[in-house]
Amino acid sequence: MKKLVELLLCFLHPLAVVLMWINLLSRRDLSTGAKIVWAIFGLIPLVPFIYVLTGGDLF
Repeated sequence: MKKLVELLLCFLHPLAVVLMWINLLSRRDLSTGAKIVWAIFGLIPLVPFIYVLTGGDLF
């Protein structure tokens, strides 16, 4: 079960990043600089980092 969750995270993060980029393109309330910052920080997979930093005890 643990490996299944890990594989699911590996597939969901890239999908979430692509959806976030699509959303950023349509946002009119953000400046170009803010969009670029969000696009870059969206690449950082926080959940896997937290998983590794907690020693795998997250699940």
